[in-house]
Amino acid sequence: MTKKEIALLAVDALRKEFPDAICSLTYKDPLQLLVATRLAAQCTDARVNMVTPALFDKYKCAEDFANANVEDVEELIKSCGLYKTKAKSLVAMGKALTEQYNGVVPDTLEELIKLPGIGRKTANLVMGDIFGKPAVVVDTHCIRITRRLGLHNEKDPKKIEFILRDLLPPEESNDFCHRLVLHGRKTCDARKPKCEQCCMKDFCKKNI
Repeated sequence: MTKKEIALLAVDALRKEFPDAICSLTYKDPLQLLVATRLAAQCTDARVNMVTPALFDKYKCAEDFANANVEDVEELIKSCGLYKTKAKSLVAMGKALTEQYNGVVPDTLEELIKLPGIGRKTANLVMGDIFGKPAVVVDTHCIRITRRLGLHNEKDPKKIEFILRDLLPPEESNDFCHRLVLHGRKTCDARKPKCEQCCMKDFCKKNI
């Protein structure tokens, strides 16, 4: 069985297992998703969703973040971890969006990754969820599960992103990555995967 065939089987199996493929971060607009995803680095989505209501109530647009006091932002996001670095990048990101993009979140990966604190994972998430473009969000669940499936033997997220772009149907790639997160949380645990319960056990390399 080729990697392409395994990838297509995985897409189908996960679509049946998790028909509703949605991002677990709570947001109302592109800027909020950008900010929430930045906060989610080394932090759970559940924790981020507890923090963002007060943050978004105070800072409603890019200009608000641009004019924010870094210490005030730190106080609001403290429980997310790495809060000093994240606060600085959120204020810097607000300034970049205000000065370079008239406060509007850009819709290309090339422009998104120019923003302070924004890497390829966040850029892909915004491209896929906000702008409906083909995107491959490579997080820890994606890296672990696609490696177990035998789709690659890489550790570098950027290399994995390009490998998966070649293997996945573009219109399925974004939802596929969301479903990998759900599958990772429910079944394909990092330490003790429940292989006997897995919807992909018949073709997963780890299980064969």
